[in-house]
Amino acid sequence: MPTYDVVASFWRDWRSLTPQQQLAFMRALEQFKADLRSGTFRPGLRIERVQRHPGVWEMTWAADGRATFEYGDEIRGEPHVSWRRIGTHDIFRRP
Repeated sequence: MPTYDVVASFWRDWRSLTPQQQLAFMRALEQFKADLRSGTFRPGLRIERVQRHPGVWEMTWAADGRATFEYGDEIRGEPHVSWRRIGTHDIFRRP
């Protein structure tokens, strides 16, 4: 099972999301975890690198919903990610 950690900026962003946005992210997160295990991401999540920020990736979880993350060292042979930010496109000012 993939592992993760969450940085403080993610939790600050999380608290500003509506309950509907939080639910949409949680649904996308289930797909993300399944895809992370399989090694291939489905196109709908639009996993891609964040320009001008080496090592930072983004995931689309709604029309204007984005979350940024970094890959970490594997833990017990499983993929590991650190969630950095979550919200609208505004998070890209400081991903």
